[in-house]
This record gives sequence, C-alpha cells and structure tokens, in this order.
Amino acid sequence: MFTLERTVRFAVNLAGDASRGLATPDRDPNGYAGVPAMRGLGAHYELDLACRGEPDRDTGYLISITDLDRAAREAAIPLIARAVRERPHEAPALVLPEIAAALRAALHERGAALASVRWRLSPFYSVEMNEQSAEHVVIRQRFEFAASHRLHSRALTDEENRRVYGKCNNPSGHGHNYVVEPAVRVAPGSGLDLPALERLVESRVIDRFDHKHLNEDLDDFAGSVASVEHIARRCYELLAPAIEEAGGSLESVTVWETEKTSCTYAPARSGAGSPATARV
Repeated sequence: MFTLERTVRFAVNLAGDASRGLATPDRDPNGYAGVPAMRGLGAHYELDLACRGEPDRDTGYLISITDLDRAAREAAIPLIARAVRERPHEAPALVLPEIAAALRAALHERGAALASVRWRLSPFYSVEMNEQSAEHVVIRQRFEFAASHRLHSRALTDEENRRVYGKCNNPSGHGHNYVVEPAVRVAPGSGLDLPALERLVESRVIDRFDHKHLNEDLDDFAGSVASVEHIARRCYELLAPAIEEAGGSLESVTVWETEKTSCTYAPARSGAGSPATARV
C-alpha cells in the first residue's frame, strides 16, 4: 500500500469574491507561494492531503498531482473561503468535516481514496481528519517554554556522564527554548476547543516548567534523566488526564529541544509500533 502526500497552499482574499477559490495556475503564476495568491489583505492557509492506494500499472501514478491540486481547489478551497467570509467565528474543527467530505467525493471521482487532510491555519495550529477516525478531528497547537536542565544519569560514573553527554553534563546546566505540540482528538463541536486546550497547556505544562531548572526546581525527573524524550513523556502525563476530563483524548505530545531535535511520545497501544519517535 502506498501513501501519496501533497501540500496545497492558497490565500483567501478578503476583498475578493468566491470565484477566487477556483483560480487556476495561469491566473496566479507563483504556485509555490499559493494559488489563489495573496492580493491585499487576507488569510493564508495550507492543506496537507494524503491519498492511499496502489499506483496505476501504466502511468506509475497513484493519482496525478494535477488532479490532486484541482480536487483541492475545486472542492475544498471554495468551502474554506465561504466559511472565512460567512462564518468567521466558527471553530475550524466544525468546518473540517465538510472539507473532508468534499475532498473524499472529488478524489473518488478521480480514482483515489482520501487517507487524511490536515488544514494548517498557521505555522503552529492545525486540524486534521483521517480515515481511521472519520468522526473526530485532531487539533494541534504549539507552545513554548524556556527552561534549563542537566543531562546526568545516576546509573553512570562521573566520567561516563561526561563522555556520554559532553557539554550537556555541565554541572550548572544549560538552557533551551522548548516547543511543545499536543495532538488532541476531539469530536467536532465538543467543549474542548482551541481556547480550552490553550488554558490546559498553560496551567499544566507552561506554568510548571517555564523559567525553571528541570533538575533543581522540580521533582518531575528525580528518577530519570531530563532528556527531551522524558520531557515529552512527562508533558503527556501532565496533560492526558485533564484533556480526557475535558472531553478529548491526547494522542501524542511532541517536544522540540531545538528546531533540529524533537521527540514525540504516545502511549503504546495494542498492535501499535514504538510509542516514541525521536528526530535529531
């Protein structure tokens, strides 16, 4: 089974009309920046589309990128443009099921199956639906806190700690601007919307860790090394019960130690693979 992914960038121009949602590349030549392009004031979005299936034996395509782009621009973008102009106060999680249904039908006509659609409303905030959970939306939002830590294991000698962790074993510690992204599964229209999620993360994670020395000021890592792996797991442990009480389900937490190093933690489930993924 193959999964093909495509990002479609576009703008909703507040001064334009609904037909701009049907713009074609010959009308907006900078396809990299987005079609429709930004003209005046507006909102810039991205749609991450994933299709699943087997490639055609003759063409080698699962689906033509041209067809995938056209399906997004004809089926999804007009819905988003209309919602922005006519329902500006509505939660994106309520709009996304309409987008997913329209894309599913448009791609089916082109012989492809929609595996997932992720609507990126900003570089830090997105909502997603996938084929495994068509009745739910996954909300992702990023947050930041500044903290210091020291990488030091009680299971190792001082010499081994210096060899394994290098400068990160500095007795005085060192700092990072951590970025945290919870992925929360909710039913559209539930009480757990973005403002509620932001309040939970602020009270459970940010207030706890921000401008703290993770080894010295807290006991969260008293029995473990304060690595990005364990920070991601601890953030999950702090958030999961509160999110469940609010009517959602925490699927995972990703923590970036730097823009090049991150770790995602999710609890192991029956039949699932490794519960954590690290990127260095």
